Amino acid sequence: MKSISYKQLAWVLFFTYFFMLMVQITSRYIPLNSEVSFLQIKQTEVAGIKAYLPIFYVHVYSAIIVLLAGFTQFNPKILSRYPKVHQWLGYCYGGFVLFFSAPSGIFIGYFANGGLIAKTSFIILGFLWFWFTLKAVLLILNGKITAHKEFMYRSFALAASAITLRLWKVILVYLFHPAPMDVYQIIAWLGWIPNLLIAEWLIKRKII
Repeated sequence: MKSISYKQLAWVLFFTYFFMLMVQITSRYIPLNSEVSFLQIKQTEVAGIKAYLPIFYVHVYSAIIVLLAGFTQFNPKILSRYPKVHQWLGYCYGGFVLFFSAPSGIFIGYFANGGLIAKTSFIILGFLWFWFTLKAVLLILNGKITAHKEFMYRSFALAASAITLRLWKVILVYLFHPAPMDVYQIIAWLGWIPNLLIAEWLIKRKII
């Protein structure tokens, strides 16, 4: 029982640290500023594609809501004690993913740095994220709770790529010092595939 508690505490601390990192990154774009951080190397898109900047902001801002709402979906206390809160946050997560985060992710993924290798990864990620989330919503509407949980695991595994991508970047740069473009191509895939494999392992082991 204690080991489970320690694991839960470690997961909460891990998520909290990287969630706050995401908040810090996002806050750099408030107020709207196209000269900050990532956008400094995307000025061709910012200047040449009118839709790029607003869609980019939709993706960045909605990601914070998605991560926080999604994380609460796996808290058994909220589920058992406050089912309405669980339900409301679940639809909040699903709505933001389906209408904002995933479509905007697919769009900006098409213009990703790293050439075809990175673009392909981000576009696949966006479509899978949309599909898994849609399935999770449709399944719970039909009362299929177990299948709903499985697809929520898959969906949130991809949502968490916003965190794990940055974690892998730190690890790769610290250990191997690769060229910036090589890093981008690697983390484009490494950011979400291990997450999805872990989710599938948890589902097969019925740790849901």
